[in-house]
Amino acid sequence: MENNQQNAPYAVAALVLGICSLLFGCFFVGLICGIIGVVLANKGIQIYNKQPELYSGFGMLKAGKITSILGIIFSAFYTAYYVIAITILGSAGLAWMEWMDIFS
Repeated sequence: MENNQQNAPYAVAALVLGICSLLFGCFFVGLICGIIGVVLANKGIQIYNKQPELYSGFGMLKAGKITSILGIIFSAFYTAYYVIAITILGSAGLAWMEWMDIFS
């Protein structure tokens, strides 16, 4: 018996974008890949749920959505950390420069 089922729509794209969001999470690119991955996974899940007998690969859709969400969380934490670190280091650097001007 032959299996005539196709891969679930957007399954591969969502999984690839989810993995990229984890790999590039320390850059802003990870956040963008994660958001696009979640959107594509949700679209694929909606299409799959209408006619599940036509498609296989629902696990890839779920894995793509999960990795995309984890990538978004990781990127958001890293972005917040980066903004806070730059703010603190920037203000500390300015204070240091003003303090050094006193002694010059």
